[in-house]
Amino acid sequence: MIHDVVSASYIDNYEIEIEFDDGNKGVMNFSGYLCRGGVFQRFKDIAYFRNFEINRELGVLTWQNEIDIAPETLYAEATGSPLPDWMEEKDAG
Repeated sequence: MIHDVVSASYIDNYEIEIEFDDGNKGVMNFSGYLCRGGVFQRFKDIAYFRNFEINRELGVLTWQNEIDIAPETLYAEATGSPLPDWMEEKDAG
């Protein structure tokens, strides 16, 4: 099941506390996104990173409607839950 983000608060550095529609909440550390390149390079500007919003229609965090993170990823990272089976990488061998 996909859970929507209902509230989010900046904590410090690259940490955001996220609450979901099922009442679960937790802190997600986004610092790992800094080395991903592409659009995530923008996160290196902490002022940009801190300027997130919740897209209520999609139930995700978004940065200037250009960057968003899948709600399944947000939920798994913030709550320590596993990703859904369909999102897990399958072994090639």
